[in-house]
Amino acid sequence: MAVAVLAAKQSRDPHTQVGACIVSSENRIVGIGYNKMPNDCTKAFPWDKEAASRLDTKYPYISHAELNAFVNKTVVDVRGCRIYVTLFPCNECAKIIIQSGIHEVIYLLDKYPDKDETRAAKRLFENTGIHCRKFKPKNEKDPVDFYSVFGANQEQSN
Repeated sequence: MAVAVLAAKQSRDPHTQVGACIVSSENRIVGIGYNKMPNDCTKAFPWDKEAASRLDTKYPYISHAELNAFVNKTVVDVRGCRIYVTLFPCNECAKIIIQSGIHEVIYLLDKYPDKDETRAAKRLFENTGIHCRKFKPKNEKDPVDFYSVFGANQEQSN
């Protein structure tokens, strides 16, 4: 999870930084990604969360961390791998995870449990038998502040 958190810190999104790390059954990192605009589009599109038109927000343009982890993977086949994500995946990322053969999702925060996209993702994972679990740090003195990408006290929201 530390690698996913560090990846999230690379995001230029001023509102939400998300990271993802795909790990093989041998515990080797095989893909890393963070939420970002497509290449060569960083300055072309807005980072706003709200606007009069959805086309004037970041949402139609941003590439999610999970997608970028798959695009950046170093192996052809990720079947049997697990993915660490700082934020529970949306339904679109859930479909990519399922299609790729990932067998486990470990998430840091389920920030939007009541959104339809999150509910749909959970239904997809349940239907396909993909195990999802909340990440628990091994000890409280871990050198990585896992929740730093979300601001203070976010770990208590779950």
